Amino acid sequence: MDTIKQPCCRQRGDSRPTVDFAICLFAEIKVDSDTDSSSDAEARIIGWYITEEDTRLEKKKVVLAFPRGFCAGVVRAIDIVNLALDAYGQPIYVRREIVHNKFVVNELRQKGIIFVNELDEVPVGGRVIFSAHGVSPDISAAAKARHLRIIDATCPLVTKVHREAVKYAKMGYTIVLIGHSDHDEVIGTLGEAPGSIMVLDPEEDIRKLAVPDPTKVVYLMQTTLSMNDTRHIVDKLRQRFPMIKAPGSEDICYATQNRQSAVLELAQKADLILVVGSANSSNSCRLVEVAEGAGTAAHLIDDIEDIQIPWLKDVRIIGLTAGASAPEDLVERVVSYLNGLGYPDIETTGGIAEHVQFSLPPELIKATKNAKLAGTKPKRKSI
Repeated sequence: MDTIKQPCCRQRGDSRPTVDFAICLFAEIKVDSDTDSSSDAEARIIGWYITEEDTRLEKKKVVLAFPRGFCAGVVRAIDIVNLALDAYGQPIYVRREIVHNKFVVNELRQKGIIFVNELDEVPVGGRVIFSAHGVSPDISAAAKARHLRIIDATCPLVTKVHREAVKYAKMGYTIVLIGHSDHDEVIGTLGEAPGSIMVLDPEEDIRKLAVPDPTKVVYLMQTTLSMNDTRHIVDKLRQRFPMIKAPGSEDICYATQNRQSAVLELAQKADLILVVGSANSSNSCRLVEVAEGAGTAAHLIDDIEDIQIPWLKDVRIIGLTAGASAPEDLVERVVSYLNGLGYPDIETTGGIAEHVQFSLPPELIKATKNAKLAGTKPKRKSI
């Protein structure tokens, strides 16, 4: 007689579990390998149950954060790639990931978009799109030197930070750029004025900062940071440099702020929060940190395959949100999956309406119109 632990579920064709009993997640089962069939074994569940009190279906629910998912900058960047493909046909190259979400990138790749790490992978004279995170002037100059036809999908809010960096560098200020030094956005901003910018990673000790003139210091920020963390960092900077200047307007983007505020509200209601987003998405990672900082367990997931059933033990209310680069259809997949695990009710919390839209590059709009007037879309060549 052997004792084993296994999920109390049957497997359907896609290898994802379908729960047979709402009251059971995992069970310890005694199996007589000589005489027991699998159904006999399953019938003699003797171990770990979720109590009947906790598994009344009307009590278990998913609460969706609002707003969540795509921001205006991400929508603009993805639209630019799709419109470029329609207007010009293949090949279209994109330097780095257009946004930090593997499902978005894979979907575009399936349409024929070619993603490259560096410009020397793009043929001379080719058409290249710069990602939403922006690039340094050196990258732009290198593209022009290769006679590349550039389409810039940089988020306008990132462009704003670039312009601030140039302005303050010309005025002789030392710029403390708060952000993750390995993030594409920070690398691009640093390139605007490398002689004037000092990157301050959120985890670094501010006491180690040394500037030539403490009376001429300004701070700028990566747009996807945690509001709470940056607030503490700025407070410490003000203590160290009492005359430090703030940017003309808030650098952390509206979407980052709104999604973090929604998660703070969600954390007051949920036993567990799931954040849909990729691991290299800064704003998605910050949502996990915000939830955990509010005292609620949280996990980052790319898709339903990342959900671990033990996370749900004793969890009655699951909060669900998505980073600014995560598509809504992934959220819908998670909701459907959780429905199957005994969370049938859906609610929404939050209520900050977003009406921000960013204009597309004029030359791309013109090219798209011309392609439509021609009556046919450009042929999408095989790669």
